[in-house]
Amino acid sequence: MQMLLLQPTYFAPIIQYVAISKNNNICFEFEDNFQKQTYRNRCYIYTADGKHLLNVPIQHNKGVKQKTKDVKIDYKDDWNKLHLKTLTTAYNSSPFFEFYIDDLLPIFNKKHTFLLDLNLLSHQFIMEALQLEITTTKTDEFLIETPLKDFRNLAISKKEPQYNLERYIQVFEQNHGFISNLSILDLLFMEGPNALNYLESQNLNL
Repeated sequence: MQMLLLQPTYFAPIIQYVAISKNNNICFEFEDNFQKQTYRNRCYIYTADGKHLLNVPIQHNKGVKQKTKDVKIDYKDDWNKLHLKTLTTAYNSSPFFEFYIDDLLPIFNKKHTFLLDLNLLSHQFIMEALQLEITTTKTDEFLIETPLKDFRNLAISKKEPQYNLERYIQVFEQNHGFISNLSILDLLFMEGPNALNYLESQNLNL
């Protein structure tokens, strides 16, 4: 299989792990410039009010482009405590929340300096939860054109395509219907060990 080129994102959308589940090698983009309105520092979950944004605030250098690997997290509003509280409220009644929460707590309890470190740790948690062992490398320069399977666009959250993901039961589905391509956490809390089977079963042209 050809190596997959991806952006490290914050508890990535399900579609990114569909792609990962179908490949044996991942290369993470480390040399790109940070862009707003991407999954680099946000994810979407399902709450009682419907689709809900969890955003990681970052420290901005006005007028200066930053590489994503240099972006620092802003903790002045204790966003990490808010994210954990929101996740707990949303998924406490889900079938597998208690199964995973103890392993998630260290991610939210530690104050990570760099966004990239947080994203890599969230990815590590997901891979362990899925019991997936995939070789991972990183770029050492930014490539506009690359021989790799370039799925860096999966990190774009603004005007993203509608991915035809199969339905699975969601906590608040009776209120708002099935919401596709939320954070991988939504699938994990609902499907548990079956999440990998779900990912592998998606027949998408990626």
